[in-house]
Amino acid sequence: MAMEGLQSWISEHKLTSIGTVWASAIGASLAYNSRSKSTLQPSLRLIHARMHAQALTLAVLSGAAAYHYYEKRVAEKGKTAN
Repeated sequence: MAMEGLQSWISEHKLTSIGTVWASAIGASLAYNSRSKSTLQPSLRLIHARMHAQALTLAVLSGAAAYHYYEKRVAEKGKTAN
C-alpha cells in the first residue's frame, strides 16, 4: 500500500523527484569526497560532485522515460480491452 502511494506521488511530481535525487547526489558526493584524504582542491571536488550527480540524473531520467512508456502502454491496453 505504501509503495502505491509513493508511485502515485512520484508520477504526479516527476520533476521534483528528479531534482531531489540530483541534490541528494551532489550532497552525498561532496560528503564522500570531503571525508577522504584527497589532494583535490574544493573547486575540483565540486566539479566531480556535479558530474556524479549528472550521471545519476541521466539514469533517473532514463528510468522515468521507461516508466512513462510503460504507463502509457498499460493505459492503451486497458482502453482496448474495454
